[in-house]
Amino acid sequence: MPPPAPSSVRVDGPWAHRDVHANGIRLHVAETGEGPLVLLLHGFSGFWWTWRHQLTALGDAGFRAVAVDLRGYGDSDKPPRGYDGWTLAGDVAGLVKSLGEPRAHLVGHGWGGLLAWTVAALHPRVVHSVSALSAPHPLALRGQIRRTALRRPPRNQARALGHLFHAQLPMLPERQLTRDNAAVVEARLRSWSGQSWRELGDAAERYRAALLVPGTAHSALEYYRWALRSQLRSEGRRFSEALARKVDVPVLQLYGADDPCMLPRTREASAPWIGGVNEKHELARVGHFPQEEAPAATNALITAFIKG
Repeated sequence: MPPPAPSSVRVDGPWAHRDVHANGIRLHVAETGEGPLVLLLHGFSGFWWTWRHQLTALGDAGFRAVAVDLRGYGDSDKPPRGYDGWTLAGDVAGLVKSLGEPRAHLVGHGWGGLLAWTVAALHPRVVHSVSALSAPHPLALRGQIRRTALRRPPRNQARALGHLFHAQLPMLPERQLTRDNAAVVEARLRSWSGQSWRELGDAAERYRAALLVPGTAHSALEYYRWALRSQLRSEGRRFSEALARKVDVPVLQLYGADDPCMLPRTREASAPWIGGVNEKHELARVGHFPQEEAPAATNALITAFIKG
């Protein structure tokens, strides 16, 4: 069976699909509503569709909601380079401007949440607020990984993100991600989610098919490879120095209480980099995917935060 075409991710619904050029590449977005811009950034092995519940809720609440396929994902361009933090933040900042808005409320999950924090630090003029789902500040996460990397207890942050280290291998991780029609994607959805979302519905099929789009698995892993390997190079030090400035826009942190990827101590570690309003919530019986597992509660918290 041939791999899915990139255009296969353009799922029909109460939104409009279009292409936007930003930072030298073409990005596919799904858009609904009118009003202040809310830009939705997905996480690892996801694509714009992870925000389907939020697109409709935010559009109905009086916002212009835009969910993007990040560089290397879905129907966006998949160039061989540009998966470093500097360039990815430039993609988002450029996208805000290409959408015709001076600023946006950034909402990100997982890798998208780390990227939202990064854009707020590197391009503060384009950011109204940051809503980070299952995503502490990048320097907070790095600090917790370093502190626990050599410890033996099975429940520590370095072990919880073991896939980050596994991704550093050449070629093998791509093969494992795409083997058996990307079965590992469904396995991670089940093991990383809370008790209320083990059935998954049609999400497993959608995410598996999206990862099988040619080039996506490699691009997704390049995010992880740069994040770790840059720590051994001078660009990693410069990137950390740039991120050290406090985020002065309002910040919403949203976690699932049962998230196995971001452990409790890590969830509390972002405070030193927050210089403005900070709101934090944990959803009971929810794992790593609040926007999927508890869409009504997630929508209510994000909408109230942005309006407030």
